[in-house]
Amino acid sequence: MLTFDEAQIMAWLTPLLWPFLRVLAVFTSAPIFSTRAFPVRARILLALLVAVCAQATLPPMPVISLNSPEALGVTVQQVAIGLAIGFVVRLVFASFELAGEVIGFQMGLGFASFFDPALSGQSNAVARFFGYIAALLFVVLNGHLLVLMAVTHSFVAFPVSPDFLSNVRSMQIHLLGGELFASALWIALPMIGLMLFANLALGIISRVAPQMNVFAIGFPLTIFVGLIGLTATLPMLDGPFQSLLERMMDLFGRP
Repeated sequence: MLTFDEAQIMAWLTPLLWPFLRVLAVFTSAPIFSTRAFPVRARILLALLVAVCAQATLPPMPVISLNSPEALGVTVQQVAIGLAIGFVVRLVFASFELAGEVIGFQMGLGFASFFDPALSGQSNAVARFFGYIAALLFVVLNGHLLVLMAVTHSFVAFPVSPDFLSNVRSMQIHLLGGELFASALWIALPMIGLMLFANLALGIISRVAPQMNVFAIGFPLTIFVGLIGLTATLPMLDGPFQSLLERMMDLFGRP
């Protein structure tokens, strides 16, 4: 009769349990993976599949009994690191959405706001459009594969250990807040410059021809110029998006 003790069972489950928790936390917070269109059962099964397939590349996992106090700390650590990875990916999307907010305000479309269920707030039409463009680029540029690579590389940069706060402190995710605004400004900078020249042209027209109603032609002109600028700058958005994703990979231990 075959018998198994707790040490043998934990030696079999440990290489699979901790990666499963970290990947599942990523799928809970990362964009596209965490949408309502992605069923919860599918996330769990996909996280289990990723944890099984990544066993050949993962470092050895420490064997920790589930009844020990260290197991709670390791569980919190895996969930925190997984949520951090998903949060960083979310910052990439937020950079594009913030750039869309700035561009929409410059175009005069700040009043054209919609309720965004993802943010539980109002966002203008250009911000929603940039959010969809970011989702499209995420799939086209294999961003989902980069997220999975970041998860597997994170086990080398942030190994599993009972000291669950040490790795979270070393990430310094709060520093990415400044990069969020800087990236959004660089993405929106061409459109900001274009709209500035359009407003300067309207100002010159109002001085040269005072009898012309600038407010009557200014609003449709800014929208028209803005649409032309969006058409010209959209093919160049893949570069900033890819650089932000690579920054995310560097944060979680690019080999």
